[in-house]
Amino acid sequence: MEKMKFQKITLFSGVMLALNSLIGSGWLFGAGTAAKVAGPAAILSWILGAIIIISIALTYVELGAMFPESGGMSRYAQYSHGPFLGFIAAWANWISLITLVPMEAVASVQYMSSWPWAWANWTHHFMKNGNITTPGLLVVFGFMLVFTLINFWSVKLMTRFTNLISIFKILLPTLTIVMLIAAGFHPSNFGHSVTTFIPYGSRSIFEAAAISGIIMSYDAFQTVINMGGEMINPHKNIVRGVLISMIITAVIYVMLQVAFIGAIDPNLLAQKGWHGINYTSPFADIAILLGMNWLAILLYMDAFVSPFGTGVAFVATASRALAAMTHTGHLPQWLGRLERRYMIPRLAMVVDLILAVVMVSLFRNWSLLATVITGSTLIAYLTGPVTVMSLRKMDANLKRPFHPHFMSWLAPFAFVLTSLSIYWTMWPTTVQVIGVILLGLPIYLYYEVKYRHASGLRDLRNSYWMLAYLVFISIVSYIGSEGFGGKDWLKYPWDFVVIIICSLGFYRWAVASRMKKIDPAAEKVNAKVKMPGKDQ
Repeated sequence: MEKMKFQKITLFSGVMLALNSLIGSGWLFGAGTAAKVAGPAAILSWILGAIIIISIALTYVELGAMFPESGGMSRYAQYSHGPFLGFIAAWANWISLITLVPMEAVASVQYMSSWPWAWANWTHHFMKNGNITTPGLLVVFGFMLVFTLINFWSVKLMTRFTNLISIFKILLPTLTIVMLIAAGFHPSNFGHSVTTFIPYGSRSIFEAAAISGIIMSYDAFQTVINMGGEMINPHKNIVRGVLISMIITAVIYVMLQVAFIGAIDPNLLAQKGWHGINYTSPFADIAILLGMNWLAILLYMDAFVSPFGTGVAFVATASRALAAMTHTGHLPQWLGRLERRYMIPRLAMVVDLILAVVMVSLFRNWSLLATVITGSTLIAYLTGPVTVMSLRKMDANLKRPFHPHFMSWLAPFAFVLTSLSIYWTMWPTTVQVIGVILLGLPIYLYYEVKYRHASGLRDLRNSYWMLAYLVFISIVSYIGSEGFGGKDWLKYPWDFVVIIICSLGFYRWAVASRMKKIDPAAEKVNAKVKMPGKDQ
């Protein structure tokens, strides 16, 4: 009877929550930035991004169905490789979450800076040469403070706010696609041959996937997995929820890119080329050029609504991720303290806000913040393919409601794609992100020595592969081809060949580095799983 008190999440609610997280500032800027980098071939970048994230997501779907617990994605690596790898994965994921908050605030301010009304001239100096200026930064800080305060008093206020805007967030991109295609679509913009469709070569497709926020835009699939413990029929609905939300999102983003490319004035394109297309507020600027001022006003409104909704949601997620990391004893316990009345980790929120201010002061434009998020998220995701195959080898008798035979080749395939995607985030961003992630290492070691008397340092052996991998990808990023920010000593496409071969080696090493016994906590969670047809 006790279980009846808890409200279970339906498949539809899970998909809607995922879509609410997926549709943030990515759709406002992604299409414009990707077209500038790759031209019409940006369409392929969105498809590639979907393939990469769906491949990674399927490894986490098996894990999510095996361990349907809230916040599970920060625990899986610990189940197969011990606390150190679990800490690195959780830390990297947390870094991406606290960077998402300022990125959404930057999106709002960037659209503000191009307001076309006479009374809004005071906003025009918020941006300069694509970067947030100091006055603009103060507005960003103000928005982040509001995001935090909405979360500060209660979950109910946060969920009411998010539910209020979710429908608007989904309908407006669809309306934008329809109106841009109907009002001014130029098929000639897509080129008349492979060369004109891919004007900057095949490398630009991969560049756009990482630095235009494409991979970042698909990242919120983890919403469904992290809610696995609260879903109805998790053995069925976790995989359905992930795939349905990902497919809907991919269709919306690809069609937005098609609509954007088709809406550009061919005369402007003939003068400047795709590299010269530079809109501060891509869709709103085009709507004004096409005489659809009403759509521009809606888009300027959405530049507040979408980022505000996502920013508020990720303040909640980031604070809970930080609070959850204290449970392993590798962060100060006060960070996990819940405020008594509302049961909210307020101290974690304050720390997240301070660090978000530091992040946006260092990385002052939307694309850079999106690249930082992409890099840190992908490093966390490296552990998914490794963990799923390690657990299969460690204990074949664990309950696996989702147990596809293709995982034996999909896991290494996803690992390789993740490695390539980290490389595409470009030097020096790659090493900056890795540096921020490695800042967690002394914190981990301090608490390991202090509370476990160095016995836990033996766990590092299960994670040497990750430390070696981070050194490897940093070196390849530095010496790699100039299109990805490197010295061009290792030229394209040989840089890809080296990464693919070495990544397969790291994958084998990683799986071989698994613990001898599965974490007992994992066995407890898995024992509660109901297998379809058996535990009814």
